[in-house]
Amino acid sequence: MYKSLAEAIRDAESRGVSLATVALEAEAADGGRTIADIRNALGRALHIMRGAITQGESGDLRSASGLVGGDAAKLISGPEGPLSGTLFRDVLMRALAVQEVNAAMGVIVAAPTAGGAGVLPAVLTGIALAKNIPDEKVIDALATAGLIGAVVAERASLSGAEGGCQAETGAAAGMAAGAAVEMLGGTPSQAGHATALAQQGTLGLVCDPLGGLVELPCVFRNATGAAIAMAAIEMAMAGVTFAIPVDEVIDVMGEIGKEMDVRYRETAGGGLAATPTGRRLAKERLVQIKRADG
Repeated sequence: MYKSLAEAIRDAESRGVSLATVALEAEAADGGRTIADIRNALGRALHIMRGAITQGESGDLRSASGLVGGDAAKLISGPEGPLSGTLFRDVLMRALAVQEVNAAMGVIVAAPTAGGAGVLPAVLTGIALAKNIPDEKVIDALATAGLIGAVVAERASLSGAEGGCQAETGAAAGMAAGAAVEMLGGTPSQAGHATALAQQGTLGLVCDPLGGLVELPCVFRNATGAAIAMAAIEMAMAGVTFAIPVDEVIDVMGEIGKEMDVRYRETAGGGLAATPTGRRLAKERLVQIKRADG
């Protein structure tokens, strides 16, 4: 697999093909599988993603702590806001839905991780539905997202414990932005700019789950991560470019992660987890667990 998005973009554009094509070819060569097998696997992942959205949007799920659940449904049937009826609001709902399923221990696709799993399916399936994009193109977009995620993993990290939430939700936003731009007919270069535009907007994002649970603020960070991805898609498709090359943005994310105080890297020792309310809620959750265990 590629270690540089710039290299993948050059290969794709020199051959006049998509990033999805070079991603599928590279994965087939590295993994000893056929492209058809890989596409079938991505199709199954897409099916699971949609299933999680359907399950989460029902509003029936609650996490074990009771802190998460039912909010995706509010974006469907709740009071109207200024963006009611728009693709943007639908994408926010989908991101929350997937993460509510995750918090309730349901089945999701870690894309790239469980903590950041709502962004990619929300953006891709939301846009695909709104624009009548066929599944074959959505599967291509998943291949492109996989390529972007693999480069982030190689050059930086996809772990909140290593790099903060910028390495999870931030990486997911970059993957979703780049993949969606190509799904919408953008060039490989535009996909690269979309990835850079999304990830620069999440640099320094801390990982501070209350009580160490992937619930708060994780669920809601997926919605804001999806919003950042949507902004990056709009800018890139309009021809906006980012002056810092995408690989350098990814490298900076890795550097920031290494320098980040350990309190802000999934330890629940800082950030929102360390607020008075955060500590109180975590303590209440611990009491609940002890009572449940008898």
